[in-house]
Amino acid sequence: MLKKILIGLAALLLILAGIIATRPSEFTVQRTATLPASPDIVFAQVNDFHLWAAWSPWERLDPNMTRTHSGAASGVGAIYGWTGNDDVGEGRMTIEESKPNELARIKLEFIKPFAATSITTFAFKPVEGGTEVVWSMTGTNGFIAKAMCMVMDMDAMVGKDFESGFANLKTVVEAETKKRAEAEAARVAAAKAEAEKAAAELAAAAEAAAAAGTQPVVAQPTP
Repeated sequence: MLKKILIGLAALLLILAGIIATRPSEFTVQRTATLPASPDIVFAQVNDFHLWAAWSPWERLDPNMTRTHSGAASGVGAIYGWTGNDDVGEGRMTIEESKPNELARIKLEFIKPFAATSITTFAFKPVEGGTEVVWSMTGTNGFIAKAMCMVMDMDAMVGKDFESGFANLKTVVEAETKKRAEAEAARVAAAKAEAEKAAAELAAAAEAAAAAGTQPVVAQPTP
């Protein structure tokens, strides 16, 4: 009896393994959003791993995870590594391609809980109202990943993270846009105040010269 049960279990496992083996080897997850900021502001947040802590959906899964930065400060060659709890595991990201305000291509390598490699791409395009961002992830499913995909929807799971990341990124770029606008307004106001001060000083000098019956000496602008 036991032998028959074991044979039956073995047969079921073989059938299950066969089903898993026929699952798609490649996967793609993609989401698109329009963010209310210029491409240079949005691109800067993605092209520098040091800034990901403010918007990445995975950063908040383990506030105590260990983070490392190596390679270039930003752009091609920048490397970000992490080690954390079971929710984030261990892995690293490397920027392999970077076109200012247009594209960032990142190699994503998971080490734990299982080894896997995928490519994450951010494409940026100026549109009315801001910047259209296409965030995609493509990769190859190994046997374990194929088995996991039988009980979970990869598109729904990762896509939900992308959507959360977009919401966080929207908040960040809105704040940066406001900050830049305020800085520009302050610069313009300071320049205007300086010009008004110079005009007032010139007018006062002209009045004083007229009262003294002489012509004021007007400083010539420096070339």
